[in-house]
Amino acid sequence: MDSGHIAWILTASALVLLMTPGLAFFYGGTVRAKNSINTIMYSFISMAVVSVVWVLWGYSLAFGEGNAFIGNLDHFGLSGIAIDELYPGTGIPVLLFVVFQMMFAIITPALITGAFVERFKFTTYIVFLVLWITFVYAPVAHWVWGGGWLAGPNFLIPEGKGALDFAGGTVVHLNAGIAALAAAVLVGKRKDAGKPHNVPYVVLGAALLWFGWFGFNAGSGLAADYIAVNAFLVTNVAAATAALTWGLIAQVTTGRMSAVGVASGAVAGLVAITPASGFVDVLGALAIGIGAGALCYTAVYFRQRMSIDDSLEVFAIHGIGGIWGAIATGIFAVTAVGGTAGVIYDGGEIRQLLSQVIAVLATMTYSFVATVIILKVLDLVPGLGLRVSPEEEDAGLDLSQHGEMSSISKS
Repeated sequence: MDSGHIAWILTASALVLLMTPGLAFFYGGTVRAKNSINTIMYSFISMAVVSVVWVLWGYSLAFGEGNAFIGNLDHFGLSGIAIDELYPGTGIPVLLFVVFQMMFAIITPALITGAFVERFKFTTYIVFLVLWITFVYAPVAHWVWGGGWLAGPNFLIPEGKGALDFAGGTVVHLNAGIAALAAAVLVGKRKDAGKPHNVPYVVLGAALLWFGWFGFNAGSGLAADYIAVNAFLVTNVAAATAALTWGLIAQVTTGRMSAVGVASGAVAGLVAITPASGFVDVLGALAIGIGAGALCYTAVYFRQRMSIDDSLEVFAIHGIGGIWGAIATGIFAVTAVGGTAGVIYDGGEIRQLLSQVIAVLATMTYSFVATVIILKVLDLVPGLGLRVSPEEEDAGLDLSQHGEMSSISKS
């Protein structure tokens, strides 16, 4: 047991949990005042619901022995895990690994909510949380991190090393981004789409996300070592580069550099560096940040000209950012950092890039189809359904779903 590693991963776990309230403010500031409490509650209730699901069966399905596609229920209720049992090769207790991974599970479905804010039934969302963690998040986490079919050589690339995803580019961000696209399509457009009611909330939320992301990425090696230091550094570099790239593009194309835009650019950079943070150096992080800022800005531009109301651009930022980050990992990975070379360094081979592409396609396909099925079923269940009534939407979801109003709404 290594007390230094334990202290750092405890801290990193708390940092990752802080990201969910950060997301709540980021999303809550972008909606109209009459829906701000409801939007914040989507993230806050995820902390409660997913924590319970995770310790009961979520962790076991994601990290239990099982098979190539899903874990088993041997650790239901964390049974069979001794308090002093160590996670192999880390020096930290298995229970600490459970806690750290719980924080990832909490924020992932909360990310999806940006696609259906201002119109989705809150009680239905609670049921959605349970089903989505069980049938979408846990299987994908098992594929990549739990010893599943994407974790090593597979039938498509029998001599490959498997997909590289240091901190959740596919498991968290792409998974949530494509699910958000499915939700936006099925739930439909808002009656009226307003402007952000509190831009300082958006910037505050982005700042909390940026801060918490250091635990997200630098903690994913499960050790206080040079990999953690590098992950911390490249995370900051990519976020800064993407924020600057987004802002400069906006300045050139619109004549203005909006606070919401720069904050969104920073998040896009954080998303894109997530899978790569344990495998690339600073130069790779700069390239990833520039690509994230440009690609996600472009995705937002084209989404706004489509009929799909992905209200807070979840797919454009987390979906496109996750795709770019996963593929960029196969391009810019450096052997000296993570032991694997991308296609442009150290005589790297194409097989690693192909493994990244396979992981992207598999995650997109499964997450989209499974999310559509879950939402279709919920929409057919009497008493649930996906959308609030038109009258509730007009009144605002703060009042209709929670019986509360913010001081801004009252004024």
